[in-house]
Amino acid sequence: MKKGLFITVEGTDGSGKTTQFRLIRDYIREKGFDIVAVRDPGGTEIGEKIRGIILDPENTEMERRTELLLYTASRAQLVAQLIRPALEEGKVVVCDRFVDSNVAYQGYGRGLSPEFIFELNKAVTDSLCPDLTFFFDIDPKIAITRLQNSADRLENESIDFHKRVYDGYCKIASDFPGRVKRIDCTRSIEEVFEDVKVYLDEIIG
Repeated sequence: MKKGLFITVEGTDGSGKTTQFRLIRDYIREKGFDIVAVRDPGGTEIGEKIRGIILDPENTEMERRTELLLYTASRAQLVAQLIRPALEEGKVVVCDRFVDSNVAYQGYGRGLSPEFIFELNKAVTDSLCPDLTFFFDIDPKIAITRLQNSADRLENESIDFHKRVYDGYCKIASDFPGRVKRIDCTRSIEEVFEDVKVYLDEIIG
C-alpha cells in the first residue's frame, strides 16, 4: 500500500456498528497493516471534552446548530491531529462515524440543510472523504429496543427522530453507492462481518 486508506463505519444507534468497528479494526491489524482506530466525536483530548458536552443528557437546551458546530469542531481537531497525519504516513485509519453522521443526524434528524453540512465539513477537513464507508442497516424500530436505559442524549431521542436519521442514511447510501456499502444487520454478528470482509479484502488485499 503506497498511500493511506480511510475507512468509516456508520449506522443508527443500536445497529451494532460499534461491534463491527472493533471487528474491522482487529481484522485489518491481523492482516499486518499499521492501523489507527478513532471515534468521532472524540479521538483527541480536546475532542473527548467536546464529546462529553454533546452527549451529556443534561444538555437538553442545546440548539441544533450548536450541536452541529460542536461535532464539526471535534472533527476538525481529529482530522488535523490524527487522521491526516496517519494517512500521510501510509496507515489505515478506521473511524467510528464521520461526516455522514452529521448529515444523517443533524441534517435529516434535526432538519438542517444536508448540503450546508457537507460544505461546512469540506471546509474544516480540507475535503477529506473516506475511501470506503460501511452503513450498518437495520430498522430503527428494532435498533431502538437495544438502547434501553441509555444515558446518551441522542440515543434518548424519539423513535420519529431515529426514523428520520435512518432515512438520511438510506439517502446517503443511494447518493454514494461507490463509497457506501450497505450491510444488512438483521443477521448474526458473524454473518454481518462475513459481508464486511468481502469489501475489506477488495480494498486492502
